[in-house]
Amino acid sequence: MSLMNAPKVGPGSGSRFSLGLVILIPALMAGCATMDYPDAPTSIERTVIEQYIIGPGDSLQVSVRGNPDLSTSVSVRPDGQITTPLVEDVQASGQTPTELARAMEEELSRFLRDPIVTVMVTGFAGPYSRQIRVIGQAAEPQALQYREDMSVMDVMIAVGGITDFAAGNRAVIVRTEDGERKQYRVRLDDLVNGGDISANVDMLPGDTLIIPERRF
Repeated sequence: MSLMNAPKVGPGSGSRFSLGLVILIPALMAGCATMDYPDAPTSIERTVIEQYIIGPGDSLQVSVRGNPDLSTSVSVRPDGQITTPLVEDVQASGQTPTELARAMEEELSRFLRDPIVTVMVTGFAGPYSRQIRVIGQAAEPQALQYREDMSVMDVMIAVGGITDFAAGNRAVIVRTEDGERKQYRVRLDDLVNGGDISANVDMLPGDTLIIPERRF
């Protein structure tokens, strides 16, 4: 299972975080089968996304008014930077589209008079800190871009539900609160297979949902 979508907060830190997950996740999945975690809170303070922040893997459309040869579609590299005609290695990750457009205008002003740049996000991945990771016995384990008011039901729809081998009611949300990593039990079997809407809980950016395998 790929863990390439681990959070990155600075140069080199993405690989260190990925290594930490490689070590941590097997232990957590084993623990899901043996430990009794508290239920995930059914109501939490919502995270309001005021502006979209660009992240590695995002697809961008960069348009330079009056200069179609300088306009291009580009993906944000794993190092968070992009390269466009006349402009190399501009930091895109961590900026809003408007902030990146202004940075591009500053770079292009060395070659053009009063350039006007527009940046549109056409494919969303977002910064790692705003992603939700789903691992284990999901039909399609993956990292998802957090959306406002996202719940575990939304996550289950996005990943196609759980497999026949999943111990859904032993699933765990790993969440960082006040700098401390906490773990909460979620009842995915009751929600997905039993239709128990009371088992639906809110998700937060940075959450990891671990779905262990059922013991036979």
